[in-house]
Amino acid sequence: MRSDLCLFDLPTGTVESLLQTPRLIEAPNWSPCAGHLIVNAEGRLFRVALGDPRLQPVDTGGLNRLNNDHGISPDGKTLVFSDKTQTGEACIHTIPVTGGTARRITPQVPSYWHGWSPDGATLAYVARRDGLYDIRTCPARGGPEICLTRGFDHADGPDYTPDGQWIWFNGLRDGQMNLWRMHPDGSALERMSAGDRVDWFPHPSPCGAHVLYLSYAPGTRNHPRNREVQLRLMPAKGGAPRVLLDMFGGQGTINVPCWAPCGTRFAFVRYGRAT
Repeated sequence: MRSDLCLFDLPTGTVESLLQTPRLIEAPNWSPCAGHLIVNAEGRLFRVALGDPRLQPVDTGGLNRLNNDHGISPDGKTLVFSDKTQTGEACIHTIPVTGGTARRITPQVPSYWHGWSPDGATLAYVARRDGLYDIRTCPARGGPEICLTRGFDHADGPDYTPDGQWIWFNGLRDGQMNLWRMHPDGSALERMSAGDRVDWFPHPSPCGAHVLYLSYAPGTRNHPRNREVQLRLMPAKGGAPRVLLDMFGGQGTINVPCWAPCGTRFAFVRYGRAT
């Protein structure tokens, strides 16, 4: 497995390879200060400075079974991640952005973090409850969870718009995985993509103009690794998308928020094809 951590520049359409490694790395977040990325690898978190692109371990308080659901708070002070070291299934924790003792947020498992409200008050995540995956929210410091989605066979990948007015997500209904959006209380549900492609992980841009997402070939089940995929961009109000990049990737490419604060670049991971 070769992982290629890349930066995409929207105005020019160019790709910069920041870091190549034989290790499996996934799910880049861009820090609010714009100086580094956070990725996961081998159950741990790593910081990658843009000026010195190497994997620098982050102290996660002894938790070492992280998946690729992690992110940075809007004020840049806190890291959130999902880990199963203590619970056997994914559970949401937070730590200081510099690393340290972890604080458990969700009492119920599994819970997979995906979005942080712009005001820093609320976490959005995917939870399996009663056999179904749905979108839930809870206070960022912990508290009662609220279920936002009903009537989906699977809902995943929630991420907030920069004004906090919408949560975008991907949802499986009537046999088709499309992109959807809703208000943070679950109201005003709208389907935002159509067609037979399998769309995952929508990420609204910080400027509020676009939504980036991962698109699989028709008939793909779930969100597998090592597939021919497309990175696509859709207007924030909906409409025809455009293909930014055809690439080899999938699981791990853009699972979590990955835009630069300026809204003109984003980070992603592509993978080497087997030879």
